Amino acid sequence: MSATTLGQPGPVNGRISHWFAELPTPRAALPGDRDADVCIVGAGLTGLWTAYYLKRADPSLRITILEAEFAGFGASGRNGGWASGLVPGARDRLAKQYGRDAVLDYQRVMNEAVDEIVAAAEREGIDAGIVKGGTLRVARTPAQATRLRHKTEADHEWGVPDAVMLTPEEAADRIRIDGMTAAAWTPHCARLQPAALVKGLAETVERLGVTLYEKSPVTAIEPGRAVTAHGTVTAPVVLRATEGFTASFKGLRRAWLPMNSSMIATEPLPKEVWEEIGWAGRETLGDTAHGHMYAQRTPDDRIAIGGRGVPYRFGSRTDDAGQVDARTIGQLTDTLYGMLPQTAGARVDHAWCGVLAVPRDWSATVGLDRATGLGWAGGYVGHGVTSTNLAARTLTDLVLRRESRLTRLPWTGHRPGTWEPEPLRWLGVRGLYVAYRWADRHEAGGRARTSPIATVADLIARRP
Repeated sequence: MSATTLGQPGPVNGRISHWFAELPTPRAALPGDRDADVCIVGAGLTGLWTAYYLKRADPSLRITILEAEFAGFGASGRNGGWASGLVPGARDRLAKQYGRDAVLDYQRVMNEAVDEIVAAAEREGIDAGIVKGGTLRVARTPAQATRLRHKTEADHEWGVPDAVMLTPEEAADRIRIDGMTAAAWTPHCARLQPAALVKGLAETVERLGVTLYEKSPVTAIEPGRAVTAHGTVTAPVVLRATEGFTASFKGLRRAWLPMNSSMIATEPLPKEVWEEIGWAGRETLGDTAHGHMYAQRTPDDRIAIGGRGVPYRFGSRTDDAGQVDARTIGQLTDTLYGMLPQTAGARVDHAWCGVLAVPRDWSATVGLDRATGLGWAGGYVGHGVTSTNLAARTLTDLVLRRESRLTRLPWTGHRPGTWEPEPLRWLGVRGLYVAYRWADRHEAGGRARTSPIATVADLIARRP
């Protein structure tokens, strides 16, 4: 069933995301050449958190942020609102490169970063609707249940002993999912309203003395400077915090693949529907299908649910407006109604999409080249809300030349390799996601193990 079949009007499509009730009025553009101690390119969560921690560590630093549109225009204002402890990388693969102990510490600091976001928002008076209810992952086929058990066992091996398997009855006490065969829960996740977090953080860094210029797209990042059409910011340290838009810079087209993810949000659901669904703990909700689903109960009692849709555009292009094709809206709506039939007929108010950055080995990276003063952070593979906070604190230590626990983490200075050239990149990504759809259909027949179609696709994609 879809909203259109009920004779309802279609949703708002695009307009950045539902998280922005009103699109912000952009701040002033860069008025000409300027100099700074640190220039940050990109006013998403990576850039804003980095400015925040740098300024708190050294209030004398002159920090300038350059943003192409407005704060939160990219993935930071379009994501699913999960501040989770999920490591943005393949733990097994990283352990082979950097050692098991390093990866165990990586997982620990990721979990701690969830609490740091909660604490920082409280400290700065940022109301982002944050509730730390953990994550509920559900399985609806035998193969998904097998993967869920394996993922939970892996969490135990990697230092997350409080990840637990639940019976369907225990899970239903949290959220009543139709057709659920197994579930797992971890406490290391907080639901939040991402645009509210970005807005509050941008206002906070300005209050601390950071200069933020919007509508100032950077055309070149070079040692000692960031170039725009309005002028150039000269600084000994220039940090790139551009995530899914990184491929637009010279020499970086194959560095991180801009993966597209789409979302819809329902109308606010009435009290009687919530009584049927449950979800009183505001857990984030995910599954173990190959076409991954993620969802939350929003602060204003809607359901926001996302998935891949059209995963990639030829030539690493990005869609600024965030419009979603009708087929993807229908698929997400059907997924919602199928998992939560209590919502059947609920109006879909908004649909949108955005890009996240995926390195070739699916592992995020953060670093600073001391010889050039150029730094970077990103490639969060969809786990960016928490990773941006950890990356910012890591960059802060690197910029201030502080050896720390964070600068010794496996992602610091990690080199993930590059993606294949076009058209191989487009053919490969599109083919892989067709394979994942086939694998989900294959598993719907009741097989207990992961479809071999998905196993081969994972090997080719190098997914964790």
